[in-house]
Order: sequence, then C-alpha cells, then structure tokens
Amino acid sequence: MLEVAGLKAGYGGVEVLRGIDLAVGAGEIVAVLGSNGVGKTTLNKVLSGVLPASAGRIVFDGRELAGASPAAIVEAGLIHVPEGRKIFPNMNVRENLELGSYRRARPNRARNLERVFATFPRLRERVAQAAGTLSGGEQQMLAIGRGMMAEPRLLILDEPSLGLSPLLVEEMFALILRLNREGMPIMLVEQNVVQSLEIAARAYIVENGAVTLSGPAADIAANPDLKRAYLGL
Repeated sequence: MLEVAGLKAGYGGVEVLRGIDLAVGAGEIVAVLGSNGVGKTTLNKVLSGVLPASAGRIVFDGRELAGASPAAIVEAGLIHVPEGRKIFPNMNVRENLELGSYRRARPNRARNLERVFATFPRLRERVAQAAGTLSGGEQQMLAIGRGMMAEPRLLILDEPSLGLSPLLVEEMFALILRLNREGMPIMLVEQNVVQSLEIAARAYIVENGAVTLSGPAADIAANPDLKRAYLGL
C-alpha cells in the first residue's frame, strides 16, 4: 500500500528526517515507534502533503505522491488522524464527522455515519453536542471517526493513546485491532511501544530522524537493544 524510500525533510535549514525507509502492506498494522521529537509527526506531515520532502519517494498504491497536494492525497485514500485530535471544538459531533467526507466518499456520507456510530455508540449519543465539550477519549473517537468517514485505503493514526487514561488506552488499542480485522490497513505512529508491538505485524523504530530497527513486531519486542532503550530492562 505504502512505500517510503530515502525520505528527507525538515524546517528551514534543519533536517529532521534523514532518509526514512518504510513500507505498509495491505491488511497490516505497522507501528512507527519512537520518543517525542524523533521526527514521527514530521513524517506524517510529509506523507499528508502538509510539509514538502527535500528528497526521497512516497509511493501509495503504485502512485507517486511526493509533491502531491494534501487534497490529492486525501482523495487517493491516504487519511491521517493527527496528533492532538485537531477537532473543530465549536462544531457539533455530526458536523465534525461530515467534514471527514468533504474531499472523499461524500456520496456514502449517510452510510459511513452509521458505520461510525456503530463503532462508537457514544458519538451517536452526543451527536448534537459541541465537540469541544467531549471528554478526551470521546474526542479521540471523534477524530478517528472523522477519518473513517473518508473511507481510508490506509489510515495513519498519530499518537492515538496520547493523554488517555490507562483504561481508555486499552480500549483504543482494542479498537485499532478491530478496525484492522475489518480490513483497514493502519500505520500506527506511537510512543507507547509495548502495546503497539502487541497489535502490530511489523514495526519501525525511529531515532534522530532515521530508522534504527525494523522487522516483525514480535522480534523487535524481544530485541535487547529496544528493551534497554525504551523499557529500562
């Protein structure tokens, strides 16, 4: 579905991504893991067309996307749920969800709304409520639901567990696994190493803007270097 090769990008004269290589296959959950500040959000901005790459290739379903506009990337089906949710707080739940189908899947809006409400019953209960008054967990549901409205061919989730209580984190990872089992490929970008590796098929560890470790999630979870760096073992 997605192939990234030699991707470089930054801000001004500061290079943040220093030659990222990664791939996401059809039907996979692939985790992109790393501490805060290693370039994960920059990677997502480049994949979404918000930040230009200075070098490298991005191929999505056989189509070159480097240099494409954010609108064209959304229309291709590469959908990004950003870190921090980025909902519209003064609009209600329904309005936020409907905006998810602005560039893609507009004819299926009613059907996709029902799918989101079936996935997140709490959003149905709060359909007319201002999004800014939802709890943190509900806002994350809304952000993912908005992404689902575009019928993603690949869904990028940027730090979906950030700021959630331990119980809601468990629910969020269970939801991600369920969406994947229903057929949605997911690129999961997270600091939560342990739980991400439990649900992912493969993973990439990013440090200082480059991939330092990659492979099957189970192998990476057992890697002594990862245990020392991230788990203190």
